[in-house]
Amino acid sequence: MAKILVFGQAQFGQRVFEGVLAQGHEVTAVCVPPDAAGRPLDPLKAAAVEKGVRVVQRKSYRGAEAEAEVDPGAADLGVLAYVTQIVPGNILEAPRLASICFHPSLLPAYRGGSAINWQIIGGEKVGGVSLFRPDDGIDTGPIYLQKSIEIGPDDSAGSYYYGRVFEAGIAAMLETIELVLSGRAGGRVQDEALATYEPLCRDQHAAVDWGRGVQQVHDQIRGCDPSPGAHCRFADATVRLYGSHVTSRLHRAEPGSVLAISADGVEIAAAGGSVSLAKLGVGGKKLAAFEGAAALGLQVGARLTCGAVA
Repeated sequence: MAKILVFGQAQFGQRVFEGVLAQGHEVTAVCVPPDAAGRPLDPLKAAAVEKGVRVVQRKSYRGAEAEAEVDPGAADLGVLAYVTQIVPGNILEAPRLASICFHPSLLPAYRGGSAINWQIIGGEKVGGVSLFRPDDGIDTGPIYLQKSIEIGPDDSAGSYYYGRVFEAGIAAMLETIELVLSGRAGGRVQDEALATYEPLCRDQHAAVDWGRGVQQVHDQIRGCDPSPGAHCRFADATVRLYGSHVTSRLHRAEPGSVLAISADGVEIAAAGGSVSLAKLGVGGKKLAAFEGAAALGLQVGARLTCGAVA
């Protein structure tokens, strides 16, 4: 039995925490972000409280006070499962075997906090997960384990994560814990010549230019689905776009033109083809595309444009 310090949040963190306990290890503490007003209790925190495990919640882990509260030196291994806060090197290195961290790409490609979004926006057909020893850089430490995962042609960021990455990532994390504890994890240094880094995917990256190629438009929409939500403009309204698939690669209609509206979706022309959207975001609500079109007054022949969010 080893002593494990867990950092994380959400269902991914919860499942890793429960897996660590199921493997017979002791969890010295669970570190989760501070509670968010008006939101449900974080699943990892709830699981830790139920099991009677000490919970640490801090806005920052820098400084002697934070290190004393976390007490990383009491653990054999630190485990970072879906961590968005910065954990400084003195805490990462304090456990006897240092720490391991999960990242949803095949490092050193797609470092950064929006790796899944950018892989899909970039049209990648194969992604994956990496388990590595974190250091003071951004996703730069030696790699312990990697698993390749197919990205489907219509996968969105949400469907890829929940449908393909989630379970594989949990299994890879638990496998890596045992490899490190048993001394069988070598740690391969990342090749910086192959490294790429992408910023957090935000609204400025999600504005759709219908004059781009249909595949690029499709990849951008699904890579921003569900968040931040690819967007365009119709009249004075911002329209969010969800559930994209390529309908045709033959259309030569004016980019942004609405070609069809039906119960199956709204078809819109891009350069060299068209995409169909299953849902539209209108006025802060995500609606079936047919309903969204009605709410907007959108009709066949209308034209959507690219523009800043109002």
